[in-house]
Amino acid sequence: MTPRPLLLLGAGGLAREALAAVRALPEQWQPLGALDDDPARHGALLDGLPVLGGTQLVHEHPDAAVLACVANARRPRGRAELVRRLGLPHARWASVVHPACSLAPGVEVGAGALLLAGVVVTAPQRIGAHVVAMPHVLLTHDDEVGDFATLAGRATLAGGVRLGQSAYVGQGALLREYTSIGEAAVIGMGAVVLTDVPPGQTWAGNPAGPLPTDERRPDEVR
Repeated sequence: MTPRPLLLLGAGGLAREALAAVRALPEQWQPLGALDDDPARHGALLDGLPVLGGTQLVHEHPDAAVLACVANARRPRGRAELVRRLGLPHARWASVVHPACSLAPGVEVGAGALLLAGVVVTAPQRIGAHVVAMPHVLLTHDDEVGDFATLAGRATLAGGVRLGQSAYVGQGALLREYTSIGEAAVIGMGAVVLTDVPPGQTWAGNPAGPLPTDERRPDEVR
């Protein structure tokens, strides 16, 4: 099997983690470089991988697969905006699953998804397109993870949780069974979510509750 050339979008911490996952799958992927819209990063090395320039250069490498490696709790829709701006065909988006993940038979992983080491999915379900699941995320039976959702390390979804598009679940957060997290909602690190969270709101604490508007400044994770 010839590995497919791969470009990473982003040159921050998440891109470094994605690159490590890609390098653990040498039979599938041949990383070519990273693309980032911050000119200060152009020409630098990302763990030995060159940062080739801005994301618009993706169109100059039509045979390469592409993986969006950006996640920011302050801009939960940021990855979706990047993907839509580039307008690439569906077939160009890579799905990268670290070999140390444990996925039940029948799990479907959407285009452009990134699952890092230690992710566990215990029963068949679909993980949406361009989802990012950081190390040791746990998804149990009947969960629904929408496109562009982000789950930070050790986030845990009990059974039947519905995670809306571009929702962001912070590190170590716990979501009670059959709760629903709205589109672009942000769950703070360590939060214990016992009830539904409306779209666009930021919740934190134990039990979790909404933050006042002027306090909705979750830390940037990656």
